[in-house]
Amino acid sequence: MNLVNNIIQTAKKVLKDEADAIARLADFIDESFKSCVESILQIKGRVVVTGVGKSANIATKIVATLNSTGTPALFMHAADAIHGDLGMIQPEDFVVCISKSGNTPEVKVLVPLLKRKGTRLAALVSNTDSYLAQHADFVLNAFVEREACPNNLAPTTSTTAALALGDALAVCLLEARGFSSSDFAVLHPGGSLGKRLYLKVDDIYGQNEAPCVNKSATLKEIIIEISSKRLGATAVVSDDSKDLIGIITDGDLRRMLNKYDSTEGIQALNIMTPSPLTIETDEYAVEALALMQERSITQLIVTKSGRYKGFVHLHDLLKEGLV
Repeated sequence: MNLVNNIIQTAKKVLKDEADAIARLADFIDESFKSCVESILQIKGRVVVTGVGKSANIATKIVATLNSTGTPALFMHAADAIHGDLGMIQPEDFVVCISKSGNTPEVKVLVPLLKRKGTRLAALVSNTDSYLAQHADFVLNAFVEREACPNNLAPTTSTTAALALGDALAVCLLEARGFSSSDFAVLHPGGSLGKRLYLKVDDIYGQNEAPCVNKSATLKEIIIEISSKRLGATAVVSDDSKDLIGIITDGDLRRMLNKYDSTEGIQALNIMTPSPLTIETDEYAVEALALMQERSITQLIVTKSGRYKGFVHLHDLLKEGLV
């Protein structure tokens, strides 16, 4: 039991320590951070993010975030840079170097080479008195008092802080560029995330039948239409203009049986739900999902400029991975 309690307490302490460290970073956002963002916005090249060890791992994630939010970026390992990879950096690029101490040997070799190329340099460091910070054009202060590791050795809190500061940098650039959800969709076409951003109702409803009866349809005609089209519902349209006037679901049929002693003479007009909830073909599929979840329903009538087109079903959205 003591071992279990110790595990739980240790895990909670790590999370609290790292959360507190990230919260304190807000106090370090200053004019240097602002100037760094403004400088990146002006470059014609890419943001090159570099580091050694665990900082290199954080750098790769920051590069991925920058690329996915509209800022072209690439990763360069600091050790590889001084053995040939420095050639990937062009004069119009901007370098962000991540290092907790700011004094690692690879960084000390790399910085003069970058300055010689005339490359703008930002230091993302915990030690603002370090060699890296003193020779950088901009300092992104990621100071942490200690690591979450009980020995204060394993990079834990420091890497989390660096990652969070990198996110702050990426989001500031995103907002400054006016990067929209549509832009995001262009860069994320794959997977459920991409589909949420680009898939429209028009892309999926056409694979279904379009059950439809007029308002004077008999009960038999209604049941046949619902059963044959296998969507659990049918649209009801006016006899003359074919305008959408209602919907009948299999639930409406069950309620009808409780309401009427005799089903003779019952028409669609008697049991339909008027003015049904609809969604336009040019709406995003995720909006259809939100409406279904909000109303606890499994299908929506699809319209185009108010005219009946068909149905989109919850199963369609499941199949596309939106749920």
